[in-house]
Amino acid sequence: MTARIDRLVTSGTFSLDGGTWDVDNNVWIVGDDHEAVVIDAAHDADAIAEAVGDRRLRAIICTHAHNDHIDAAPALADRTGAAIWLHPDDLPLWKLTHPDRLPDHWLADGQVIEAAGTDLTVLHTPGHAPGAVCLYDAGLGTVFTGDTLFQGGPGATGRSYSHFPTIVESIRERLLTLPPDTVVRTGHGDTTTIGAEAPHLEEWIARGH
Repeated sequence: MTARIDRLVTSGTFSLDGGTWDVDNNVWIVGDDHEAVVIDAAHDADAIAEAVGDRRLRAIICTHAHNDHIDAAPALADRTGAAIWLHPDDLPLWKLTHPDRLPDHWLADGQVIEAAGTDLTVLHTPGHAPGAVCLYDAGLGTVFTGDTLFQGGPGATGRSYSHFPTIVESIRERLLTLPPDTVVRTGHGDTTTIGAEAPHLEEWIARGH
């Protein structure tokens, strides 16, 4: 059975460096009629569980550990039995939100997570956060970029644990090398494509963040 991609938008807050902002997050559910994975369990474990339905949840994959992308992960894991996956470089950020609960497994660059007919390849793309990852599935023609790449440019790098030259290098080396028609499914906002964003790399660098 062919895998499908569902988007659920949840609302909450993002907090870091003493500030708090209202945000809407994309929660991506990838799977078939029998099993699925969740990419970024944001804000509302009940809503995510309802969207998954009676399918077996195989994994909760965190693109990075800012609180708005992981705040519902432990509750969703407890409810479904799914394991939480995070890149180890983001453990300091994770502990800001969940000091008493560790992720279940560590993501590694090049790792492939197989579920429901999908092959999600982990691309370590630091910059927005040290352990930020993107998840690429050539068969689905899509990459889930978290907050690394958006429609219109890179994710924010103005706060702790982030670095603008690093995110630009990650995008240049790991994302813009993907096929131009690859659909970019982001952590917030609308989708785009690699081909739509690639011509603007030098503009982003000139603009800086």
